[in-house]
Amino acid sequence: MAAEKAENIFSYTREVIAGYPKEQRFTLAMLQDIQKEFKYIPRESLTLLSVYLGMPLSKLYSMATFYKALSLQPKGEHVIRVCDGTACHIRSSMVIVDEIAKILKIKPGETTGDGKFSLETVNCLGSCAMAPAMVIDETYYGKVTPAKVRDILNEYGGAGCA
Repeated sequence: MAAEKAENIFSYTREVIAGYPKEQRFTLAMLQDIQKEFKYIPRESLTLLSVYLGMPLSKLYSMATFYKALSLQPKGEHVIRVCDGTACHIRSSMVIVDEIAKILKIKPGETTGDGKFSLETVNCLGSCAMAPAMVIDETYYGKVTPAKVRDILNEYGGAGCA
């Protein structure tokens, strides 16, 4: 099974690479495409990109760890991002984070044991008028209250949310 997973990673990474010119300026876009597929950037993908772009592996690791949107660790099936920018923070976004953490039994930066959810805080979602805001996968939720959190998580089959 591990060999099959590795081959899937190599195969998909080759597809991504084939879709871009052999130029370093496309590195971030390639990393984003890979992460979208696997919910993280596997080491095997970094190795293939390093060879393809003639870029040191250390530089790719630097990029993957610099950008908060990228991850070298597997993420949950659904990634929850709660904004803690100024507008959201003053409207109690951390209360929303605490409620999610209580329900899912994880802290920001963690993933549930069943791999269903990952929780993150971010500096800005660009939705200040909807503060406090959060996004799950690519769906935005505004004016979130602790009372709404359980219902929102239930839309995603929320682990232990019933």
